[in-house]
Amino acid sequence: MNKKPITTLFMLQSVDGKITSGDNDTLDADKDWCRIEGVQEGLYQYYEIEATTDLYSLNTGRVMAKIGVNEKVEYHNKTKCSFIIIDNKPHLNERGIDYLCHWVDKLILVTTNKNHIAYSLQNTYDNLDILSYDFLDLNALLIDIKEKYQAEAITIQSGGTLNGKFLRDNLIDYVNIVIAPLLVGGKNTSTLIDGDSISSVNELNKLKALELIECRKLENSYIQLKYKVLRKK
Repeated sequence: MNKKPITTLFMLQSVDGKITSGDNDTLDADKDWCRIEGVQEGLYQYYEIEATTDLYSLNTGRVMAKIGVNEKVEYHNKTKCSFIIIDNKPHLNERGIDYLCHWVDKLILVTTNKNHIAYSLQNTYDNLDILSYDFLDLNALLIDIKEKYQAEAITIQSGGTLNGKFLRDNLIDYVNIVIAPLLVGGKNTSTLIDGDSISSVNELNKLKALELIECRKLENSYIQLKYKVLRKK
């Protein structure tokens, strides 16, 4: 029996692989691309597909802060999805945690920060769980998520650096990408997979070949691509 949930990396990206607009946290695909003529018209399709993904979604506190949960005034409509949020700095404040707890079925906050504000809020929200670690081991985290919450499948929607860590740890099973008709550019702009580069042919085993499952032409020049990550036999 598989000890870990099936994982799918699900992201919106530009044609050149960028998942945001620029090199700082004031720029964000969700907030920016809806303003661009030729891109805004078909963006709704990404959110429609997102609504069909797994009931467990993994992301980071940094991404949540970028989309503004720390400053939200009105609550989002309640979802049946549970969020697994990795947040060590922390990026989330008390308002952000309150917003997320009102938004999601369960907020599973993962942190190595023993002083995280979430600890003072555990008795405030009955849908807030904290998974504390001395250091972040993604393999161990996935095992814990399946064991404690019976999560059979998780959608990963984190930033490029953490996506890269999942890749290097061989923890991505499927890839589901919505490609917007947009070129962003910028060597410091985050891509689908960032993190450490390989520097030797001896590390080619860290690259992951893919098998195309589906290629779907959407409206307004958008494309959806689905892949299976191939494992060595």
